[in-house]
This record gives sequence, structure tokens and C-alpha cells, in this order.
Amino acid sequence: MRSVVLFAHMDTAQICPETDFEVRLTGPPTYWYCEPGWEWKARPLPDYLLWWVIDGVGRMHLGDHAWPLTTGSSFVFAPGERPHGQQDPVRRLVVYGMHFDVVEDRGEPVAAAPEVVPARGHVIRDTAFFSALARRCDAACRRKDALGTRQSRVYLKAMVLHLHEEARHPAPSGIDEALDEIVRAIQQEPGRRWRVNELAHQVHLSRAQFARRFHAATGQSPVHFMIYARLERARQLMQDTTMTVEQIADVLGYNDIAFFSRQYKQYLGHTPGVFRRQVYGLTPV
Repeated sequence: MRSVVLFAHMDTAQICPETDFEVRLTGPPTYWYCEPGWEWKARPLPDYLLWWVIDGVGRMHLGDHAWPLTTGSSFVFAPGERPHGQQDPVRRLVVYGMHFDVVEDRGEPVAAAPEVVPARGHVIRDTAFFSALARRCDAACRRKDALGTRQSRVYLKAMVLHLHEEARHPAPSGIDEALDEIVRAIQQEPGRRWRVNELAHQVHLSRAQFARRFHAATGQSPVHFMIYARLERARQLMQDTTMTVEQIADVLGYNDIAFFSRQYKQYLGHTPGVFRRQVYGLTPV
């Protein structure tokens, strides 16, 4: 398969990924299947450029730095930079690119801010997700309507943020991925009788090791996370359904309605009855 590269063009201000920023495309996304003999010697860029290799092999130069190009290699180039890209003649590059500005609330481009640029040459791990964002951004932009314009901006911003996230955090281990699945399962079935020992055995950890890793991933102990998941689901059911408090307690695994009420108040600050009356506008909390 030949490679594809994505380019994105963006101006930035006193912005960093921890603060909010908005983007505006300055040109449509473009897929390039690089021709035999292709070599890219860019003139000084007028704006920021997101550059993503979907397939192929080569090398990227920028000033005194150089990076190998492989499937997933990504760059965000800043205005004024002059990247120099080369490809292997046997494994030619395929590139998807997009130019954009970073803008203020009124839509005006903001001054350049290097901190918004992700680590150069990062090889994207979740290529399926990133590729889906790129395709959706391209399709939205091609529609040339107001909704498509807004969607393309959202997808582009998500791509830039995803590059920052991956570059800053190491690839999750098998245990991390298993813990993520457990967290989602608890959230999906909060009324199930989850047992910490069984969950720890599922990921081949001792109970103490599991508790430490779980707390690092969620900020809560396994038991507290399970309780909060049940009580948050109880709150949603009281707000969105006509189920009685007794029915809700029962489906969430509480055999004692009094204990359910006490725990609800302990964790959420008021009793289920008070919250239900607030939902129906009968009394303030």
C-alpha cells in the first residue's frame, strides 16, 4: 500500500493544549500519492501545516533536525518553516494534508505560539481513529455548507489534540487496556455485583496491585468507583424515568432501601427522596 500524508495549516497565539483554542481551515484537506521522483522542498510556510504519513517510507528534514518517515509519522509545521521531505523510491509516500489558522473568538488569526505544536515526528499509535477523523474532516469540508465548515473545524482540532495526547503519554500496556475495559464494564452495569478479587484475578494482579493501578487510572479506589457508578446511575434514573426509589434501589443491587438512602446522602449530599422532589419541582435541595 502506498502512503498518504495529511497537512494542516494553523496560526497560533498564547495558546497551549491545556487551554482552549479554535481553528479555521485555510484550504481543503488533500490526499497525495507521491509520484516517482517526488521530493518536497517547501517555501517558507504562510501558516501551520499538519502533516501525516499514512503509508510509505522516507525522511523529513527541518533545519538541523531530521526524522525517519514511516506509517503514522506526524508533524505540525509552523509559519515560516521550510520542511524538506524525501521518500524511498520503492515504498513511496501517501500523504494527507490540511492548512489552517488558530483564531480568536472573533475569527481573527492569533500570533504564533510554538507550544501548540506537538512533538515532531511522533508516530501515531491509534491510526484507525486518526484516519477516521481525517476522512470525516475531508468529507465535511467538501460539502461546503455551514454545518460542514463547523464540523471540519471540530475534526481538525480533535486531530491536533490527539497528537498532543499521544506524544505526551506512553502507549498503554496490556494491563492498562484491561483496566479500561473493566472501568467501562462497571459504568455500563453498575448494578452488577462486582468483586475486587475477581477483577484483580482477571488482569493477573494481586488485590493490592490491582487497587493501586485502578486508583492511578481513575483517581478512586475500586470500591468507591463502584459505589459512585451505582449512585450516579440511580440519580439518572430518578431524573429521567418514573421508576420509584424502591425500584431503582432494587435494580442497582440494593436489598435495603434504608441503606441505599444513607449511602446516597453520604456520597451525593442529599437523600434520594429530596432529589426526586427537586426533579418534580416540589422542593429545592
